This record gives sequence, C-alpha cells and structure tokens, in this order.
Amino acid sequence: MDDCIFCKIISKQAESQMVFEDTEMIAFKDIRPKAPVHILIVPKQHFSDLNAATENDTTLLGKMMLRAAAIAKANGIDQSGYKVVSNTGDDGGQIIHHFHLHVVGGEPVKVSV
Repeated sequence: MDDCIFCKIISKQAESQMVFEDTEMIAFKDIRPKAPVHILIVPKQHFSDLNAATENDTTLLGKMMLRAAAIAKANGIDQSGYKVVSNTGDDGGQIIHHFHLHVVGGEPVKVSV
C-alpha cells in the first residue's frame, strides 16, 4: 500500500524505533505513547484490520500474541501487567488501517489506545 505508514516502515522508507523484526512481523515504539511502554507489533503482510484476517492468518496472529508476551517480558512489564490491544475500524479507534497490536504497560493503563 503506497500510502500506508506501516508498509513504509516495513520497507525501510520511513524511520522507527525498531525493537524486533523477523520474516513475518516488526515491532517498534509508538510515536505517541500512552504509557511508559507502548510498542506496536505489525505484520509485514498488509491487511486492514482483524476483520480482514482469514483462517490462513491463524498462525501469524498466534505468533504476534506470543511476541507481545516476549516484548512485555523484555520490557519488564510481564509481572506487573500490560494490555494487548487491536483497534478495528474507525469506531474502534483504528487510525492506521494496517492490522497491528499495541503492547501497553509500565504503569496502570486506564486509557484506550
């Protein structure tokens, strides 16, 4: 997608504070963090939101959830607690229409992302 900022980050056409990358996904710090730890996990495959995922994405989605737990542990928030959030659609608060997860923690999380 030419105008998708996440696709530009994946292709290294835009900068980010990368914390993880493999062949299927990337993770980087949110530029507008809602908590001390706020990291986005983005599949390299572009699909707009959770509604656009298919049975073929089951393994990827599971790997993304496991990566969220690993990121929480690496950032020292696995024991105190954290949120993993996926916003879907405009009414769900989705701003960038490329499926992604938010890992948010480091303090009591009272806000939505």
